[in-house]
Amino acid sequence: MIFPSNRVRIMVATKPIDFRKGHDSLAAMVKNELRKDPFTGTVFVFRAKKADRLKLLYWDGTGLVMAYKRLEEHTFTLPAVKDGLMMLNHAQFEALFAGLDWRRVRAIEARAPEAVE
Repeated sequence: MIFPSNRVRIMVATKPIDFRKGHDSLAAMVKNELRKDPFTGTVFVFRAKKADRLKLLYWDGTGLVMAYKRLEEHTFTLPAVKDGLMMLNHAQFEALFAGLDWRRVRAIEARAPEAVE
């Protein structure tokens, strides 16, 4: 999958959405209901009532990108249904998108190398 770098923020909307919504409707939902700016490069992840589908929305600098994934035989491990947002790190998102239990993933903190003179 073509995806932005691991430096982007990833936010999961914990309340299910109507999956008929497109780019503009999801961007309006991010702005009006989640009180976030959809044009910052943050990846917003939306869930369906059935936990087998996800939609992603993010601004890549030239336009809104929407991705959709449906699992055929399993469901995504998702947080409890409620209003609001939760953040995932890149490793947790990769596990979620692959259909794995993201709650078991912990990213290793890496320090940038120091310059040697």
